[in-house]
Formats: sequence, C-alpha cells, structure tokens
Amino acid sequence: MDELRKSWVRHIFDTANFVRDLGLQLTQIDDDYCETTLIPAERHLQQHGVIHAGVLATMADHTSGCAARGALGADQDVVSVEFKINFLRPAVADRLHCRGRVLRAGRMLVVCEAEIFAEKNFDEKLVSKAMVTLAVKRGHA
Repeated sequence: MDELRKSWVRHIFDTANFVRDLGLQLTQIDDDYCETTLIPAERHLQQHGVIHAGVLATMADHTSGCAARGALGADQDVVSVEFKINFLRPAVADRLHCRGRVLRAGRMLVVCEAEIFAEKNFDEKLVSKAMVTLAVKRGHA
C-alpha cells in the first residue's frame, strides 16, 4: 500500500476522539487489511472483571472501517451501517489484537470481517468475530 492510502487510514485514527480516548492503536495497514491493538486497563472491564463487550465492538467496528477505507479512492470515505459481533469467550488479556479485512468492496457497500484475539501470558485466543457493513460516501466524514 502506498503512503497516500496509509495517510487516509491514519486520518481515521487521528480524528476519532472516542477511539483515541479508548486507547486503540493502529499497528498495521495493508491493502484491504488493518490491525489494531489495545492494552486493557481497569476502565475497559465490566462488572465481572472481563473486557467490556462495548470495547470489543468498538475495536472491531473501527478496525473494519480502517480496512475498508484503505480499499477506496481518494474522494471516498466509509461509515458503518450494520455490524454483528459474536463473543466467543470472555476476554481476559494483557493485550488485544484486532485484525480487520475487506471481504468485498463494492461501489455502495464494503463488507468486512474483524477478529479480536486476547493475548495473555504469550498465549493468543480468538475472543470475538464481527461482520461489518460500511456505506461508501463521497468526501471525508
């Protein structure tokens, strides 16, 4: 992926205040692919001591959006219109990794999948999987 496309994806992170406040970090950008990480803190946990579903959902949604944005041209952007996420096991982690990839990029919709892995004591387990549909729009959000 060229540097111009990478800058379009980085723009999504630079301008997303909530995602920045959450602590999500962009770690890899490739054609139709994006990877993010998060170091969980106390504020990311729900009442049972596992990472909150909302944290995982946000991570899957935003990582998918970045993958989708990398698949489009300069005059296009994306906005999520639907997503479904399955939580496969409780997320207890020293670090979360999310891998988002484009399954199909059309003129009006981009369909992505995102997998979130919890790393604990150097062991990585799949904790959730999401399908994200994004609408293509002209211009930037």
